[in-house]
Amino acid sequence: MRGIRGAVCAPENTREAIFEATKRLLTRLIAVNELRTEDIASIFFTASPDLTADYPAYVAREMGMSQIPLMCATEINVPGVLPRVIRVLIHVNTTKKQSEIRHLYLGEASRLRPDLAGGEQ
Repeated sequence: MRGIRGAVCAPENTREAIFEATKRLLTRLIAVNELRTEDIASIFFTASPDLTADYPAYVAREMGMSQIPLMCATEINVPGVLPRVIRVLIHVNTTKKQSEIRHLYLGEASRLRPDLAGGEQ
């Protein structure tokens, strides 16, 4: 089993913005890691405290991941941190080595981990 990390920022605190950002992140992580839904053991989402319009996990359900255990939580409210961040940790059953796993931090979230940025600014 391996963990795959990623993050993205929603442009605003709306259901649509949260869904669009989360879907973009999940779609990219699944594609670059060549994941099959049946190999995903669980997905853990967090959102910064300023994102309250909806749950990022609903996006995974809409993408057909209805049998995968999903959980959402709120990030610790540290003063001065990057706003409107959605983070994900995907637990996947795989034979890939740790060095073969691709983590992605998209857009503004690339500031959190520039070494793992997904090519978007």
